[in-house]
Amino acid sequence: MEAIQPDEVVVSPIHVGSGQVHCAHGILPVPAPATATILKDVPIYGGEIKGELCTPTGAALLKHFATRFGSMPAMKTMAIGYGMGTKDFPMANCVRAMLGSSENRMDQILELSCNVDDMSAEAIGFAMERLFAEGAHEVYTMSIGMKKSRPGTLIRVMCKEQDREKILACLFKHTTTIGVREIPTQRYVLERREETVESELGSARRKVSTGYGVKRLKYEYEDLAKIAREKDLSLDEVRKVFMNKE
Repeated sequence: MEAIQPDEVVVSPIHVGSGQVHCAHGILPVPAPATATILKDVPIYGGEIKGELCTPTGAALLKHFATRFGSMPAMKTMAIGYGMGTKDFPMANCVRAMLGSSENRMDQILELSCNVDDMSAEAIGFAMERLFAEGAHEVYTMSIGMKKSRPGTLIRVMCKEQDREKILACLFKHTTTIGVREIPTQRYVLERREETVESELGSARRKVSTGYGVKRLKYEYEDLAKIAREKDLSLDEVRKVFMNKE
């Protein structure tokens, strides 16, 4: 997984088996207590096969690497791998991993929001900083009217499902809200990569975004600003030099 560095890992509902299993602690139901605890909040099913189909170790690995659980997304398959077990079951005793790419990417995310009317601008800014540090995709605010005709602020956070608890903890810790709303939603994103461009002025990083029939290039502001200061040029002059390299 470290070598592949996938953008997301989607795991199908986990077949845990049924019946009982013999272990060091005696005869236990399937899934074993440790497996059941690890797979809390994860979609699982039993089926007709008698035996333990998912061990605590397997459950821990799946839950650690999965960015979400669900059906296989539409993608172009690049590689397929199989891991075979030694026990005989009425169906294939294997786990399969498929590596693929999708031009049109879609993420499952959460939208968490709350309203406040008794926080200063500095306090809200600090809360936003901490939310980003906890892994939020996006944090933004909107001016709203609240009860008793008070002006207030809507704080909205976009985050991964697995980051829900720490984002909630951050909201309650760094804002004055006593309640947070949650909406599961989807976002469609362009595929992104970073590359370095060389010019007579020096090098600068840029983000390349592609998908849905479009291609966009955006240079890192800090790199362009550093060159502009060192060369005593305007930001536009530096940007034009790099744009001519495309």
